[in-house]
Amino acid sequence: MDRYTLSCSAGASDLEPIVLAVHELIHRLPVTAKSRDRDGIRVEDGRVIDRHYNGPTLLEAIATNQQIQVTPSSGPYRGVPVRVTPLRDGSGNAIGAIGIVDITGIFDLATLMENQSAIIKEVCGKDPCPLESEQIDSKR
Repeated sequence: MDRYTLSCSAGASDLEPIVLAVHELIHRLPVTAKSRDRDGIRVEDGRVIDRHYNGPTLLEAIATNQQIQVTPSSGPYRGVPVRVTPLRDGSGNAIGAIGIVDITGIFDLATLMENQSAIIKEVCGKDPCPLESEQIDSKR
């Protein structure tokens, strides 16, 4: 029987079953993870694509022992919102971190709704949209 250990020195092979399971749970969105002391793992499209991954947001989550929600300015997820949370031991110390692409960060519905009127004015020239001259008779 295989044995996997989740600890501050867990390697990519120890993290792989957990990361692949999370990857499947969230509809195959990219997932990354690493332990505090060793290289991590990066999974995309149902497969491991990097067994030596050390993403800066994973490192920051481990160092600060805090969840981080950010849009990285560098690395393979540059410009894509991510959410990373520490993996903690029984004492609450960060022993690693796991991160996902945060699709909730891509669509900020509250901001869209707040700005709806301004968006309509920008697109149509006035509110309500469409202009009388743009309406199709069948829609009246």
